[in-house]
Amino acid sequence: MSVVDVLMIDDVAWVTVNNPPVNATSTGMRQGLLDAVAQVQGARLAILKCAGRTFIAGGDMSEFDAPPQAPHLPDVVNAIENSATPFVAIMHGSVLGGGLEVAMACAYRIAAPGTRFGLPEVNVGLVPGAGGTQRAPRLFGWNAAIDMACFGKLLSAKAALALGAINAIESDLEDAARSLTLAPPTPVSQRPVAPLDGDWFLDKRTTLMNRAKGQAAPLHNLDALHWATRPFAEGQPKERALHLSLRTSDESRALRHAFFAERAVAQPSDVSGATPKEIEDIAIVGGGLMGAGIAAACLAAGYRVAIIERDDDAARAAKGRVQSLIAGALKRGTVDQATHDAQIAAFKASAGYDTARGADLAIEAVFEDVEVKKAAFAELAKVMAKDAILATNTSYLDPRDIFEGIDNPARCVGLHFFSPAHIMKLLEVVKLPQTSKDTLATAFSLAKRMRKNAVLSGICDGFIGNRMLAAYRRAAEYMLADGATPKQIDDAMRASGMAMGPFEAQDMGGLQIAEANRRRQDATRPASERYVTISDQLCALGRTGQRAGKGWYAYTGGDRAPKVDPAVTDLITKFSTDHGITRQPYGLDNIQAQLLAVLANEGARIVEEGIADNDAAVDMVKLHGYGFPRWRGGPMFAAKTAGDDAIRVALSALEAQSPGSWVRATRFQ
Repeated sequence: MSVVDVLMIDDVAWVTVNNPPVNATSTGMRQGLLDAVAQVQGARLAILKCAGRTFIAGGDMSEFDAPPQAPHLPDVVNAIENSATPFVAIMHGSVLGGGLEVAMACAYRIAAPGTRFGLPEVNVGLVPGAGGTQRAPRLFGWNAAIDMACFGKLLSAKAALALGAINAIESDLEDAARSLTLAPPTPVSQRPVAPLDGDWFLDKRTTLMNRAKGQAAPLHNLDALHWATRPFAEGQPKERALHLSLRTSDESRALRHAFFAERAVAQPSDVSGATPKEIEDIAIVGGGLMGAGIAAACLAAGYRVAIIERDDDAARAAKGRVQSLIAGALKRGTVDQATHDAQIAAFKASAGYDTARGADLAIEAVFEDVEVKKAAFAELAKVMAKDAILATNTSYLDPRDIFEGIDNPARCVGLHFFSPAHIMKLLEVVKLPQTSKDTLATAFSLAKRMRKNAVLSGICDGFIGNRMLAAYRRAAEYMLADGATPKQIDDAMRASGMAMGPFEAQDMGGLQIAEANRRRQDATRPASERYVTISDQLCALGRTGQRAGKGWYAYTGGDRAPKVDPAVTDLITKFSTDHGITRQPYGLDNIQAQLLAVLANEGARIVEEGIADNDAAVDMVKLHGYGFPRWRGGPMFAAKTAGDDAIRVALSALEAQSPGSWVRATRFQ
């Protein structure tokens, strides 16, 4: 079967697209559609359908780095709309990007139940390029058009039908299309646009600017949508020109890098050819905030879950935490009542390790202490099958120490969840020397079922993410000692697109966590490495963050908004004075450049040491676990965009301020 086939049956032309896996609008597919328009002339109807699991679900992004090849999608779309034989789009699965542009050009649109519609080009730093922003306001209305193009939201078939954007929802698409006897409607491109209120549009722009956090594509899409107030013949060429110009932007390249990197790191070579173990029953040791979050994530993925606690009171508390998380999902509308009830029924919490008997997988989520964790696995090994998988959720400790003495070490693995575990999408899968490929494959299968982004990591202090975080925090605290303030650094990193700055983040998580790690590292810290004690002093004063009402910032009246505290400013300047440091001003660009250099350098060292497979793995950890802006691609991609020379200059500045405190990666020497 060719990419596009045309079959004439009586007076109906059947046009079938077969371009797996998602029927993307590749050059060959575009040519096939354009040829099909010519072939169907004279038929009463041309019914456009797609083979496989979906309708046309977007463009072929592998073509975006090359010059556009004819036929161009706008020409194909316009040919469909202007065809003397009216086209009927019968749609299933996802109708996205170029697929929705094609569907909007058809005279009629019929969808299967569950079909979804969207213009997700914003997610890869682009605007639609074939009239999407010009037709969508005319067909879906302003609200839905902005939701799709600017926010990347998907609309259900029911929502599209209610807006009049599709003609019907039918289970038998082919019969419904074949039976159409309606007169062809006015082409979408020629329909009027609803009047646009200027203040309403300005409010939308303000909302977008606040949510975009420096990303440009949402605002570009809003501008393109506004061009729909002009005649289509004016707006569509402007949209196309903008689309083509954005293909070469740093933002779009970064977002496309993230798109492909996610898929690459989900299939590391270490699991190639392996067979994942079937997992249905999971035991979790520890029902605190982390354990409860892991349990909720597992339940949401359809597993049966049992939490093991030290006594009945602790088990009841753990049960309450998990049930509260499930109830919260019901309240937010992310699950329905039947799903809520099924998850409750699949969960139990009790005291004693007998609960783990028969479990396929056990995940330890107890206190971050080697001996406590070892004791948990010793008990689990007594009651679980010899081939049951054992996973530690340690954030920093060496899993080899935790699993010491366990039979069949091939089944042992690290599963480092991020808090809150039922929300955060990152899962670091930590490989031990004896971990089998099948065990790793099981971990990646588990992550996929939980809709998490798994990244393979080797063993080092903090693995990939927390090791980089430690270097990042250390550099930020050096800046404090040398002249910056917490707010200056946090503001600079927010301006770079980070979800929050390093000191806001510490306050949210608790300063005592980093302090505990520093105490653990005291014995092995290089003598030449500079050590700034300001954070230790805050902890000694009970300033451990938001929960204490004070940390790097002050939090008053239950307000979580950080407020600059003069007491902290005084403590910082006193540290500088006591150590003979003449404080120097730090500009926004300087802060951003140096902290990016620290992340890129540490990431490069992690790759060179074999802890991470490649730069993409490092980027995915920082995107999904640490709030690095997706539109910058991750620290390794951002450093590549800045250029190695810029990273070297920033590293030299860091080394001049703190001699003997940094080890350069080979690539930046």
